[in-house]
Parts: sequence; structure tokens; C-alpha cells
Amino acid sequence: MTFEDVTSPFLQAAAGQVADHTPVWFMRQAGRSLPEYRGVRGEGSILDAIKKPDVATEITLQPVRRYGVDAAVLYSDIVVPAHAVGFGIDVAPGTGPVAEQPLRNRKDLERLRPMEFDDVHYVIATVEQLATELPTNVPLLAFAGAPFTVGSYLIEGRPSKDYRNTKALMRTDETLWHDVMDRLAESAITFIDAQLSHGAGAFQLFDSWAGALSRRDYDRYVLPHSRRVFSELASRHPQAPAIHFGIGCDHLLESMNSAGPTVLGLDWRTPIRNARSRMGDDLIVQGNLDPALVLAGREPAIAGALDVLRDNELDNGQQHRGHIFNLGHGVQPDSDPEVLQAVVDVVHETTRQGATTSANNS
Repeated sequence: MTFEDVTSPFLQAAAGQVADHTPVWFMRQAGRSLPEYRGVRGEGSILDAIKKPDVATEITLQPVRRYGVDAAVLYSDIVVPAHAVGFGIDVAPGTGPVAEQPLRNRKDLERLRPMEFDDVHYVIATVEQLATELPTNVPLLAFAGAPFTVGSYLIEGRPSKDYRNTKALMRTDETLWHDVMDRLAESAITFIDAQLSHGAGAFQLFDSWAGALSRRDYDRYVLPHSRRVFSELASRHPQAPAIHFGIGCDHLLESMNSAGPTVLGLDWRTPIRNARSRMGDDLIVQGNLDPALVLAGREPAIAGALDVLRDNELDNGQQHRGHIFNLGHGVQPDSDPEVLQAVVDVVHETTRQGATTSANNS
């Protein structure tokens, strides 16, 4: 299938084509904010739930049914590959990824063996099930953590505010650093390849914490490895749109875009117009409502969503074709699902007429 064949608003927007409306999905749309999620999630680590294809499938489908979003995102986690190969990492409730024995030397790297499809057979089973159950116009998004962000968890051993051990390894043993990044890039490629090969239609590479780096350090220590992920996946799956996203990365956006994604994710700090003025009018973007406005309630969230749509307007008042609406980060656990529903509705309703007009004028 080529981009010319698609009828999915998400895939059309990712290709810069006219869609019926601006597509919407939310990072972490399947999760603790939904009462139906809590009803099926069960106890224990999220990694245990991910290993149950029926449970992971149901959780992935829940926001599609509830909100009518234009893409489903696989219920998974960025540390699944490292966990699957036996590195020794789990996701602690209320804390996040935790490794009792962090990666600090070359011997620790031996625990991070190359991943194979069989290591994540349960993820593949979930993807195959979703491919048969999702509406044909709602693609499944694969995802993986970018080498730097996953590496920071493995090296720090838990979430960090200063990344002191990560930056120390980067600067004191550059050879080991690049070997770690190479292994994690390979892991991300294999993990996303497994999902795309079994039914996913697009993917997002999360480099959530890259904003902690200077641009100089990002370009030297991170960019080559992220570029490898996008390049290899473009070779294996040339029709799958690729999204690159990080938080607090305004100073890195040009570099992140040069890594080779189809779509550049923006958090709420960077206006869409500003990003296009810096990287070209044809830049396809995803974002970027501040998640805090969802927590503030229905009216602030709707007003914020309309501001995002105005930021995406062309000089003639029509919406730029290359926009996928999302939050500028993930849905917070205490978000009101009714507020998220209102955001989906206002984006669809506001842009549907404009998209029709744009199509008639093209």
C-alpha cells in the first residue's frame, strides 16, 4: 500500500495529504486515567500485563472505542526489550523503570544481549490480534525508546533529574558509550521491526529525556544512533511513517529532525509556526497541547486545543495538512476522560469543515 492509497486521516496527515479532519491521538491514551483500564489491568508490574496478549489488546483498544481517536498506540513500555533479554529491569509503581544492577561498565553490557523476535513473542501476538480488531482506518502505532532515553534508565538504574552517571559514562569512556548506544539502537530497530512486520502501520521513537543534553553533546553522542534507527527502519518499512519525540527539546529540534523522521513531535513549549519557520513550511508535526490544560478542566483544555489549531493555520485560514494533534507529553493518570473526549470532539468538528474546503480548493 502507498500513501496515495490510504484512507486513514492519521496516515494522510503523516504524508502531508488532505484528510477528512485533523487526526488525534494521545500519548499514554491507554492507561490509568481510564476506569475500564483499571478494571482489566490487574495487579503487579506493567511488564506482566504486557505479556498477556488478550489484556494488552483490550487496553490498546479502550481509548479507540471511548474517544474515537485516529490511531491506536500499542500498550507496551520502552524497557520491554531490555527486560525481555534478561538485563534485569522492572517498572516500579509510582517510580518508573528500576534496575538493581545498573549498566556501569563493559561487563554490564554483556547482560544486554541482542534482542530477537522470539524474545517479544507476546508483543507480536498482541500486534497480530490488534491488526484484526482495529477499524481499517485506525492504524496501530508501534514504538520504542530511543537509545539515549533507554540507556539513561539502564545506566542510572532509575529515573533521574541530573543524569550524572549517564553523562559521566559519556565523557569518561566514549568507546563503551557508543557500544551501549549501538546495542540499544539495534534493540529499538528489532523491536519496532517486529511490530511493523506483524501489523503496525507507523511508529514513534521516544527520546523523552534527550532535552537534558546540550546540542553539542546530542550531536556527538546521540544523533548518530537515532539516525541509524530511522534509516534502517525506512529501509525495511519504507511506507511506515516515523515520529520522533522528546520533551524539552526545543534546542535540539533541528538535530532531531535531521535524524530522519517523517513527523517531528513537539512538546507545548515550541509553537508549531516557530518549528516550521526554522525547518521549512513542509514540516509535518505532531502536538502539542499542554497536558496541564487537560487537568485544568474542560474549558481550558478546549481553549488550548483551539489555540493549537490556530497555530497550525496557513495564511488563508485553512489548516496545514501536515498536523497530527496530540498532547505535548503523555496523558496524566488523574486526567478526566470526559475532558479528553471534549478535546477529540472539538478538533474533529473544528477541522472537518476546513479539511473539506481545503480539499475542494486543491
